[in-house]
Amino acid sequence: MAGKNSSPDRLNRREFIKVGAAGFCTFCLVGVYGCDAEQNDQKTVSPKEPSAKTSKKGLIKTRRSPWYTELDNDKVRCDLCPKLCELDEGERALCRVRENRDGALYSLVYGNPALVQEDPVERKPFFHVLPGSRALSISTAGCNLACKFCEVWDMALVDPEEVHAYDMSPETVMNHVQAGDARSVSYAFGEPVIYYEYTSKVAELAKDAGYLNLMHTAAYIQPEPLKEIIKKMDAINVDLKGFDPQFYREYVDGELNVVLDNLKIIRDAGVHLEITNIVIPTLNDEPEKIGEMCDWIAEELGTDIPIHFARFYPLHELSALPRTPASKLDEARDIALEAGLKYAYVARVTGHDGENTFCPDCGEKVIDREGFVITELKLNKGACGFCGTELPGLWV
Repeated sequence: MAGKNSSPDRLNRREFIKVGAAGFCTFCLVGVYGCDAEQNDQKTVSPKEPSAKTSKKGLIKTRRSPWYTELDNDKVRCDLCPKLCELDEGERALCRVRENRDGALYSLVYGNPALVQEDPVERKPFFHVLPGSRALSISTAGCNLACKFCEVWDMALVDPEEVHAYDMSPETVMNHVQAGDARSVSYAFGEPVIYYEYTSKVAELAKDAGYLNLMHTAAYIQPEPLKEIIKKMDAINVDLKGFDPQFYREYVDGELNVVLDNLKIIRDAGVHLEITNIVIPTLNDEPEKIGEMCDWIAEELGTDIPIHFARFYPLHELSALPRTPASKLDEARDIALEAGLKYAYVARVTGHDGENTFCPDCGEKVIDREGFVITELKLNKGACGFCGTELPGLWV
């Protein structure tokens, strides 16, 4: 891998994170988000309690899942995601972190995150949520998809025994949130669907304490558990990885229609929604497909949904591809604006005009960004500081 990634445009994951381009596997990147090194304003948080077992490889903490059906002969079916894995005693689901133990389904990552990190909310990415604020992110091993362009494959596409993890109960997570500068808790960088029980409990505590709950997900989940977790979320960013069913099957190991249906569920629930689309050269960058995607968003979700067109970096199984040219991201943004979408962004190109937020009515710049840094804010309680037009989002 190192040999393949020796050119400036080819980065291994360690180098990728160093330049702030941490990404959603889906997360495959579930959308994680990045920029140049000088904008990489992140802070890794380590538990300080004497009883915490930090960086312990092979840490496994279990919690019985409510999302399963008992079958004959002590088999169970996991009902959390559309793959509906049927498991014999001792067998694990495709996500690697759910196991049949004595005829019941257990999560193997409850309270043992592999990542705990505080950084700007813009990195999640959320551009219409508390601009300039910070969020504490947590993520565990495992994923229920298998993106060939996964940017966190060494955390998402491995067993929980293979990563260093923290021993952090939901209560301990909240201790760190309250001790830091964060105004929100983010379930991001890995796929929060597969650590559902952990997400749910932390979100419950965060909401009670007055913090926002933010989720970045591939939205590959069954409708009922999605509707339940939505009740605890204030904002969700969904990785819409492309608009071709065959692309989803071949490069994501999922079905596009599942994600589209779930996007409508999220929108109908009234939760603030943003979308991330990683534009991959030769695979999902056809103008016609991008146009179809933007038309669908406008018609089914509304024209006020912010969409982030993110630069692809050559990683994991697609390390031979080039990174996305800025011109291709410009093209995608233009297509979105022509389709009527009011808030289309270019992501991972620090200093690009497409990082900024413009009022859809008067055209004035209301948020000026340089990577993850807010350099100017011309909003008044969520309204344009020039003409008074209200912008969708969570602003105060």
